[in-house]
Amino acid sequence: MPVRIEKWPEGTPTWADLGVTDLDAAKAFYTELFGWEYSSGGGDSGGYLLAHLGGKSVTGLGPKQNAEMPTVWTTYFGSDDVDATAVKVAAAGGSLVAPPFDVMDSGRMSIAADSVGAVFGIWQAGTHIGAERVNEHGALCWNELHTRDYGPAREFYARVFGFSYKDIDGDGFVYSTFKRFSDGEEVGGIHHDTQLPEGAPNYWLAWFASDDVDATAAKARELGGTLVIPVMDSPFGRMTILRAPQGETFGVIHLPDTQG
Repeated sequence: MPVRIEKWPEGTPTWADLGVTDLDAAKAFYTELFGWEYSSGGGDSGGYLLAHLGGKSVTGLGPKQNAEMPTVWTTYFGSDDVDATAVKVAAAGGSLVAPPFDVMDSGRMSIAADSVGAVFGIWQAGTHIGAERVNEHGALCWNELHTRDYGPAREFYARVFGFSYKDIDGDGFVYSTFKRFSDGEEVGGIHHDTQLPEGAPNYWLAWFASDDVDATAAKARELGGTLVIPVMDSPFGRMTILRAPQGETFGVIHLPDTQG
């Protein structure tokens, strides 16, 4: 995919980042897995790093701000006005984990929880647009909400971001893609996940593209990761869900246009 230099339209999953206890170990894991290289997020970033492929940013890694926080990938949605989006979050029954604040000149952001408790970020681009490469090996290619509260979740995101939905159901599988308000493009999904363990929170899952899912899964296991689900074929491509050594989960999928 060509390198993106313009900010992403509102409502697009534009970024994902990870807060970890052992940053050096996380860097080593993802370097071996996807070939990421790293640069500092800036002198006031608290150790936050931008992960790169081919010199362009794909995700972020940083130390946890609170040791009690879970180790998870956080999905961020683009916003033209993060303060206005934060107001919509509250009006739709969500809450703000972190009210809007500036991140140097990179942008303005907030962390929110939706009406069913899933946490996500909101990003208003400044000098940093979010992911500059997507849909290729080692880069983000999809983001989806796993929730036991399917109807209320869909209503929440429709109210906040203006999403419309396309249902993809069959054989007990209940799923919908969401379409960006500005142009109707499908940019993510919501899964009615009936397999969520009792007490486990609803959550956003980040997916990364792989040229060879079997090889990526084998490498992850070699590096101390585990398979949450085995490598399998799906209507969307060969896929698996992995858990890294520090506990975060993420999806890996082969896309038809990620050959080579």
